[in-house]
Amino acid sequence: MIAAVIMVVFPFSMIFAALSDVFTMTIGNRISLVLIATFMVVAPFIGLTWSDFGMHMAAFALVLTVTFALFATGTMGGGDAKLLASTSLWMGFGPPLLDYLLWATIVGGAFTLFLVFFRKSSLAVYAGEVPILRRMIDEKDVPYGVALAIGGLIAFPESPAMVWVLGQLAA
Repeated sequence: MIAAVIMVVFPFSMIFAALSDVFTMTIGNRISLVLIATFMVVAPFIGLTWSDFGMHMAAFALVLTVTFALFATGTMGGGDAKLLASTSLWMGFGPPLLDYLLWATIVGGAFTLFLVFFRKSSLAVYAGEVPILRRMIDEKDVPYGVALAIGGLIAFPESPAMVWVLGQLAA
């Protein structure tokens, strides 16, 4: 049961956040709240010690502090900041968090470059007939939730929760 929750909630939340950001340019608080609440429920079952749990909370707090500062300066959207922090809770300090941040940065940069070139290309004229593409062309912002979701899904198999699931499936 816990394995199923882990394998469904995190990926679904990340995909939902990406789609929500693409279609509405917002990532609802409920997505971050679901990620936080689910982690808090499953953490005791996946073998995290109090020290490990504290490190996951510290990763969350540090990332939330940094992303809040970025939000306050207008560099990052509020939904992106909360999604990044709540995803960091699942990753904890260590390689999964670094992988997540690295992949989100790489994908975000590539996606941003794609949007910049697409918005200036002649294809934008033809794509303008499709409402979702028209909105993507007219928007000045980038739905960075897409990059955060892809980065999270790439890093998720190495997260402590998913490592525990894979261990359970192998046993």
